[in-house]
Order: sequence, then C-alpha cells, then structure tokens
Amino acid sequence: MNSVNLLVQSEPAATCAPDLAQGPWDFDTVPGYGPGASLGDVAPPSAPRQGALPAEYRESSDDELRARITAAREALGSRVVVLGHFYQRDEIVAHADFLGDSFQLANAAQTVPDAEAIVFCGVHFMAETADVLAKPGQAVILPNLAAGCSMADMADIDSVEDAWAQLEALYGTEPDADGRVPVIPVTYMNSAADLKAFCGRHGGIVCTSSNAETVLEWAFERAQRVLFFPDQHLGRNTAKKMGVPIERMPMWNPRKPLGGSTGDDLLDARVILWHGFCSVHKRFTVDQIDRARAAHPGVRVIVHPECPMPVVDAADEAGSTDYIRKAVAGATEPTTFAIGTEINMVNRLAAEFPQHTIFCLDPVVCPCSTMYRIHPGYLAWVLEELVAGRTVNQVTVPDDVAADARVALERMLAARPKPTPTTAGPETKGAVR
Repeated sequence: MNSVNLLVQSEPAATCAPDLAQGPWDFDTVPGYGPGASLGDVAPPSAPRQGALPAEYRESSDDELRARITAAREALGSRVVVLGHFYQRDEIVAHADFLGDSFQLANAAQTVPDAEAIVFCGVHFMAETADVLAKPGQAVILPNLAAGCSMADMADIDSVEDAWAQLEALYGTEPDADGRVPVIPVTYMNSAADLKAFCGRHGGIVCTSSNAETVLEWAFERAQRVLFFPDQHLGRNTAKKMGVPIERMPMWNPRKPLGGSTGDDLLDARVILWHGFCSVHKRFTVDQIDRARAAHPGVRVIVHPECPMPVVDAADEAGSTDYIRKAVAGATEPTTFAIGTEINMVNRLAAEFPQHTIFCLDPVVCPCSTMYRIHPGYLAWVLEELVAGRTVNQVTVPDDVAADARVALERMLAARPKPTPTTAGPETKGAVR
C-alpha cells in the first residue's frame, strides 16, 4: 500500500524520497508540499491544509478501499462524476470517468450537467477552475485539500497587481495605431482563481500547455507585449517557437523593482516571463537526453514544454501531456521513447503500450508532490460522505472572483489548439471509464 510504481529500466531506479512509501496523510498537517519533486519548495502560509482523515480509511488495504470506492460509485450513480488528471496514480485513474490534461478536464467539467457533484482528482487550482465552469448548484470536491501546486503558488495576486502597476506606469495604457494595448496578461492554467480573474478584468486570457501557442497568437493580436505567469519555461519555449527572440523575453522577479530588468529591456519586450517553474519538469536535463541517446540509438525523446529551454531544444518533440500520449499511441512501429514528464503518466504509457520501450528521462523517480496527495483513502472518504448526504472538501470560488475568472477561461476554451500530425482528429476530452 502507498507504493509508487516504478518503471523497470536497465538499472534499478532510485526513489526521490523514502517518505513516498508513507501515506500522504502523514504530511497533511506539516507545512510544505510533502515528499516528491516539490519537497524543497516553500509553501506559502495560505496553502490549503487537509484535516485528519478518519483512521478507517488510513488503515484499510488497497483491496478494501477499491471495494468501498466501487460500492459508493454504484450507490451514487450519475449523481457524481470523477475527473482524473494524467498525473494521478493508477489506483485513482481506475475510478475516473474522465482522464485528461487540464484543458480536457476543464472541458469535461462543463459536460456533466446532471451530476450533483464533481470529484476532481487533481490539484487545487484545477478544482477551482471546475467550480468556475460548473453548473449552478454543482459541488466540486477535492479529495485532499492539501493537493496544491508549488508552481501556482509562485505567483500571488498581490505580486501580480504590483507588477501590473509598475508596467502600466512604464507603458501607459493607450493603444498603438493598430489598436493594440501596451500589455496584456496571460496566466497559465496552473494558477489560482484570483489570478485568472485578474486576467479576465484586464482583457487577458488563460492558457494550457495544449493551446499556449494559440493563446499567444490571440494576445499578440490585441497587445504589443504579454505578461506571462507563473511558468517561465512554458512561456519562453512557446514564444521562442513562434520566433520571439530570447533577448525580448525578460524575466520578472517579483522581489525586485521592475522585476529586475531595466526600463529599456521592458520597453523592447514581447513577452515578460514570471519567475516561476514546475519542480517536476525542472528536473529534466540535456545530460539525461544525451545518456538516453547513447544507450538507445534511435530513441524518440519527447518532453513537456514546462521543461527548461535547453531540454526542449535537445528533445525531438515537446508537447502537452495529451500530445505525449497521442504521440505514443500513434506510433505504428515498435519505438523506444524517452519521456520527460511526471512518472505516473510515463509508467501508465509503458503498461498500456507494451509494444514500445518507454522510460522516463529522469533516472530518479520523483512524482509530483501534490498530485501524489490524492490517495484512494481520500477518494473513498469523500464518496462515502456523499452517500451519507454530506459534502466534504468542497472547493468554492467567490462569486465576484468566479465571474471575472470565467471570462478568461471562456476565452481559453475558445482558443482551440491547432491540429498537428500527432493531434489531428477528433478532440479527446477524456477517456470515459
């Protein structure tokens, strides 16, 4: 119980932290994100905490929890829908009605009008997004409130508003001759609802790794430059692919005046990148790619665009979690894949497509600390509470915040990613289970 699945490679993989063998409830009352890739990140005092999980769920076996979840699902029927992110552990994915990336699950949250409750097996910002997009009266439940996101926590509303005030003082607010405003905000889906609302109030938009290029095109049609937060790497990799020079993408450090840049640099900027990152994808390196190519001639290297730019440049391809999955599924001949993304997804692909050789670029297995917080014990608890007529762990976005956030999210949902040879065909909103 509580084990992390390891993909067997030529050498046994080490684990990121021995504490991964413990139940996530052992860390719910401790400040921080728990064991995993973001163990070393500093969680803000405002990070959600989870109350104690009843002992009966902590002490149940895997089989007992599976049976309890199944029974609760049968009792609830269509009253509840379970959404699961690709990065969830297999024991959770097995119970998901929809499985996908953040873009797909945002769509899925709008397609279940008859459900009384949406149980979101992901992280806090995803549950907030589902609440914004859900139908009135639907409850959105996060099985473990401590499932936050270290990247999302790297940008907060006070810091972003301060940055915006400094940029407006530098740029002014008048549009140019083409009607483009001086700057427009773009927030990655991995951000709090109040930051999505900020974008909605200021003519901005939300993006995901699936549609980041389409969103930046949308933004450049309306503005001379973009403030992109919180993930610097997705912003840099996407803009570089679109032809924006690196020197026109200054970094914004919220702890420094003008973000640590000069006024001239900011005036020349096309994309201003927030100083944020994903602790999982930051772990991947060019050296790992070199070793994979040396050990497996002809290997196909695919990484997530949250990886640092040199890693994306050294890979064969970069794309969202859905892109990665479709690339593997679409390979018609047995292929060796080295993949740079979260380990649960890599292992699942290896099991689902045994005709291929699939392994994670990072030899040290280090899952997302906060995705790991969603354990079958928590899922069984929230579902059985619903059976008993009680709603626990409901995530609710205040009405005023939700209204502005919905504007930015609806713009995002309208910005459909362009089909590619890998992603062409009917859009997959999720694998119905």
